[in-house]
Amino acid sequence: MTSQSLNIVNTPSRLRAHSLGTDAPELSQYQDEPPQMQSGVEGKSGYLRLGFEKRGNRSVLADMERRVPSLVQRALYWDEEMPELPCVTMISTSGCVLQGDRLATDVNVGVGACGHVTTQSATKVHSMNANYASQIQCLRVEENGYLEFMPDPLIPHRNARFITDTQIKIHPTATAIYCEILMSGRKYHHADERFGFDVYSSRVSAENLEGRELFVEKYILEPKKESLDAIGVMQTFDVFGNVVLLTPKEHHDRIVARIPALFDMPAGLASGVTRLPNDCGLIFKVLGNDSGEVKAQVREFWKVAREEILGLTLQPQFLWR
Repeated sequence: MTSQSLNIVNTPSRLRAHSLGTDAPELSQYQDEPPQMQSGVEGKSGYLRLGFEKRGNRSVLADMERRVPSLVQRALYWDEEMPELPCVTMISTSGCVLQGDRLATDVNVGVGACGHVTTQSATKVHSMNANYASQIQCLRVEENGYLEFMPDPLIPHRNARFITDTQIKIHPTATAIYCEILMSGRKYHHADERFGFDVYSSRVSAENLEGRELFVEKYILEPKKESLDAIGVMQTFDVFGNVVLLTPKEHHDRIVARIPALFDMPAGLASGVTRLPNDCGLIFKVLGNDSGEVKAQVREFWKVAREEILGLTLQPQFLWR
């Protein structure tokens, strides 16, 4: 094994992806090993490292590392409203998340640089009869940097167990917009697929570059133990969108003023924005029954944020998206 590959194996995020579920009480009963292939072995320990740097009039993907089943190819410049923005698509060579997968992603945006990261399609977390899948995402945005981390929805299949931990380090002058959209499952596939997963555990936290904590949000969903249709949880909605916007305080009021609260049960939509602690940013949440409508609400918030922070809008959505 070369020293380079050893360093990749031992990155803090990759090590944490392997230990994440072992110390989580919500996964204590799912520590058995899959009989087909042991958890976290080669092919089940995905890793991505993406580094964006400013070069001349645009930013570039200056640093990239990948290990299966995680894959990226090259940055593309398809955003006509922001042509200096390198756009990277994360790909899974296995096509889905499987039991025993341990996935880690490191994204660094350098001083004055920008980057957009998304996925090829929805992330499917397959049914499991042993163990669980874990994911660590570490995002770092330097002075005056700008990051959009906007994956497609996550679809947990029946009996799936998934834990994810996203850690954001950000300079006070920088902006990061992070999105996660959770679907109830393949509700049209089988009656038991709607909220048929065992565990979905998500933690999102942020701190400044010196390590001072800005906010932490964690939620654990165990629909087989407690119905998610309760008032104050999903209240019969099927899709949950959660968007964290970390940006200087000077932008907050203008964005909040343009995002009115919405609660429309006949239309199957509810959404609203609120302020995060320590004046670090905003958080936007949306509930819906249709993933397309939830994604449209998320896109509108993203559009407003970009307009108020950068003075640029979003280009029209591609027809195939």
